[in-house]
Amino acid sequence: MKKSALFLFALAVSFMAQAQINTPAPSPASKLEQKVGLTDVTVEYSRPSMRGRTIFGDLVPFDKLWRTGANGYTLVSFSNDVKIDGQDVKAGTYSMFTKPGATSWEVFFYTDTQGGGTPRDWDESKIVAKTTAKVFPIEMPVETFTITIDDLTNNGAVIGIIWEKTYVGVKFEVPTDTAVMGAIEKTMAGPGAGDYYTAAVYYANEGKDIGKAKEWMEKAMSMTKEPRFWQLRQQSLIYAKAGDKKSAIETAKKSLAGAKEAGNDDYVKMNTDSLKEWGAK
Repeated sequence: MKKSALFLFALAVSFMAQAQINTPAPSPASKLEQKVGLTDVTVEYSRPSMRGRTIFGDLVPFDKLWRTGANGYTLVSFSNDVKIDGQDVKAGTYSMFTKPGATSWEVFFYTDTQGGGTPRDWDESKIVAKTTAKVFPIEMPVETFTITIDDLTNNGAVIGIIWEKTYVGVKFEVPTDTAVMGAIEKTMAGPGAGDYYTAAVYYANEGKDIGKAKEWMEKAMSMTKEPRFWQLRQQSLIYAKAGDKKSAIETAKKSLAGAKEAGNDDYVKMNTDSLKEWGAK
């Protein structure tokens, strides 16, 4: 009898070892990569689906720590130091845990990155940042758990958590302005045309000293043998912001001519629209 049981067990193991059929994971793994300013942000997580179940307040209980997904820990990586709700978070990889509530969630960024479920021994000293995020109800149910990186600016973004009829957003800031301003100050000691151009466009786009942006753009163009239509487009926009409509129109016309020659319809339209807006004849 014992030999027979051992034989059947060995046979079952043999069948399992020889199985060649792959089936889909119930909560497939996902990896999200996004550049925010100059910072690379990566989110690695698993994506369970509703499958007719009630999620928040039932499958995922309120006021109880959740791994924010399925399977292993949900991981968030930052290539540069960032800020979350005013808290400094060093560059690196962190697990993200949440404590869902009916109207708000607590969100934790935690130093342990290996494991599944939630940590058996939760250690407050391993929390690098903690914040509270408001719950926003959404009309259309989202079947599969989703994490996004939205509302991108040069200086930050929002990690969005979406499932069922719930959206929660966690804001974070990246040190883009500090890095760019440091690079500009360092480079201005002996800048080339590209440095002047990049600095001018940044100043204009970020609402900084438009007079300085105009000065740098003019230097960039004076050092460029044959400015291209996209460079002239930026110069025209800076002239317009600086209140020099005459120069803006003259430069936009040059950009328009170059765009037409290159067959770039996007720049043709942008320049045509701007010339109309600025009252060109």
